[in-house]
Amino acid sequence: MYLPPQFNMKDRATAVELMRDHAFASLISNDDEGVPSVTHLPLVLEERGEGGDGELVLWGHCAKPNPHWRYLQARPRAVVTFLGPHAYLSPSVYPDLARVPTWNYLAVHCTVEARLVEAPAEKDALLKRLIGQHEPAYAQQWRDLGEDFQQKMLAGIVGFELRVTALQCKVKLNQHRKEAHAAMHATYSQGTPDERALAVWMQRLGMAIEKGTEHA
Repeated sequence: MYLPPQFNMKDRATAVELMRDHAFASLISNDDEGVPSVTHLPLVLEERGEGGDGELVLWGHCAKPNPHWRYLQARPRAVVTFLGPHAYLSPSVYPDLARVPTWNYLAVHCTVEARLVEAPAEKDALLKRLIGQHEPAYAQQWRDLGEDFQQKMLAGIVGFELRVTALQCKVKLNQHRKEAHAAMHATYSQGTPDERALAVWMQRLGMAIEKGTEHA
């Protein structure tokens, strides 16, 4: 993605947090005619290794009639995107009039290498990862549905392991326009859920929220 230096978040922990908190992602790869194909789906992030620098792996699945898994089989390299909070920013936050509107947002892009997960036991384990992240209590209900039902459901999906080979994290909060930080924070703090989330990120990143304060 277009990534100006002032918006390039190089802290991997921030990217990981966004990927976990905004897990409904877009999986993008080329179809058999070379046209980008996009599937929107929840993904579970696994960190392998310790110390915050191990391998990152994403787990997910799609319906078997969805041809996207065939594209991954033929061309394993793909892109996954995660979109965090985002909101409009009015030029009224600036002290002068020679400004234009913009849009602030947080996003993560991953280049991945895909491996299909087709064995029933592996697919069952994959589904349990999703259940464990979103509704752990459902695990018992899934077990109680019986093996025949489970096998029927598992036969209707194809899973995949997406190994992250490159990572980009963009945090666009007009960090380079310090004269607008106080007004921007005040506006976002009283706004929509996404706007309030951006206000929290401003505080976390050390952006001043009062006039006259120093900026990190």
